[in-house]
Amino acid sequence: MIVGIETAEDAGVYKLSDEMALIQTADFITPVVDDPFVYGQVAVANALSDVYAMGGKPITAVNLVMFDTCNVPMEYLTEILKGGAEKLREAGVSLVGGHTVDDLETKFGLSVTGIAHPEKIVRNSTAKPGDVLVYTKPLGIGVLTTAIKADMASDQEVKAVSEVMTHLNKSASEAMVSVGVSACTDVTGFGFLGHLYEMVKFSGVSAEIDSSAFKLLPGAKEYASMGLLPAATYDNVDYVGDAVEFPEGFDEDLKMLLFDPQTSGGLLIAVPEEKLPELLSKLTEKGEPWVQVVGKIKEGTGIKFY
Repeated sequence: MIVGIETAEDAGVYKLSDEMALIQTADFITPVVDDPFVYGQVAVANALSDVYAMGGKPITAVNLVMFDTCNVPMEYLTEILKGGAEKLREAGVSLVGGHTVDDLETKFGLSVTGIAHPEKIVRNSTAKPGDVLVYTKPLGIGVLTTAIKADMASDQEVKAVSEVMTHLNKSASEAMVSVGVSACTDVTGFGFLGHLYEMVKFSGVSAEIDSSAFKLLPGAKEYASMGLLPAATYDNVDYVGDAVEFPEGFDEDLKMLLFDPQTSGGLLIAVPEEKLPELLSKLTEKGEPWVQVVGKIKEGTGIKFY
């Protein structure tokens, strides 16, 4: 076992040989959109993301399904599995089986096995002073999915957040591996600041973040200003605690979006400054549409905004 749970890594890694390591993870989610096909796509993209964050290639997956067979039409489950299967085909991952449990609340996801060279595993705990922080998706996913559940999101907003959540982190992962980066994590349930906090804490460094650098989903700030925030947002605030320093007068709505849980969020990459142009070029070549340079890794502790 060469990567375990000690530093809150995105997946476990087991060394098979000098040339091969297994990356293993599991993740499932409750519905975040009304369309079951899209929900299936999101759940799969979300589960695969842990392997991509480690710089690995997912190769096989097992469906994990919880479903109320008495009260929900089986056609709904069929569409979920179809959406998931389509996303697995896009990722080049073989579905090798699954397991179902009768449950009152629908849940769907995957157990995923990936591979990588043992010496090329990308961890979240190896960021270095001088690294530049790059993030690959817009913020506001949790707020938008909460708006969807409240029947407040417009068709355009639903389409925008669905596009972000179903977008695989495959190309971004391939780009960072080809360039060679210091560290990476995918931003999911702990929000941008929760996952950044883990990166700096376990790397023994600090971060300075540019508050003007973030791309936001349409409607995200408006819904945040209305208090339409997932309950986990406040858990994330408690989790990060006093590790974050905001300047006086900081935009309160943006602050909450930085704690907003991101289902199937992007990759947060720490890259040596001299490699930044190459990374940005490769991300552009691979068609990554939301790339943003958000800050720098420094010596010290904590997270500071400017």
